Amino acid sequence: MKKTSKLTAGVAASILFVPAFADPAADPNAAEAKALVKEFFASLKGELEAAISAGGPASAISVCKERAPAIAESLSEKSGWELGRTSLKLRNPELNAPDAWEKQVLLKFEERKDGGEDVKAMAFAEVVESDGGKRYRFMKAIPTVELCLLCHGESISPDIAAAIDEAYPEDQARGFALGDIRGAFTFSKPL
Repeated sequence: MKKTSKLTAGVAASILFVPAFADPAADPNAAEAKALVKEFFASLKGELEAAISAGGPASAISVCKERAPAIAESLSEKSGWELGRTSLKLRNPELNAPDAWEKQVLLKFEERKDGGEDVKAMAFAEVVESDGGKRYRFMKAIPTVELCLLCHGESISPDIAAAIDEAYPEDQARGFALGDIRGAFTFSKPL
């Protein structure tokens, strides 16, 4: 599922800051987004683990390619949010390329990581105004965990690398180490 509103034109018009790590009681949008992150991550991780258990690590590639967008679409329809994943090192640029706002947040996440902040807790939210009106935007960093290293690590087995090359000819999403920022979940909704 291609994100339907990339907000690239007009985001620079006005950005209203909403504190990151906002208290859920004070910011119900952040609490709702964080709950969706947990649901998205749990669904995706569960399907990845099941695919690996049933067919080996190479079978996880189809889960990320086919099921992750389907999970995002299902949660989007259910919640009214636009959900997706993005990264600075893309596997599927057609589907997951960051817009200007997302790229800025990803770069700030890298700065925060370099400053010693725990990637697992890293999130950011803002209200942005574009041509379409105000939107609440939220991103949550995806830490590279052991499971990710099978397909995104520094040493990928030749059979997995071949399957990735076939599914994603433009792949740049390799070379990650445990604890790196793999990318981010990105959520948006109109206000």
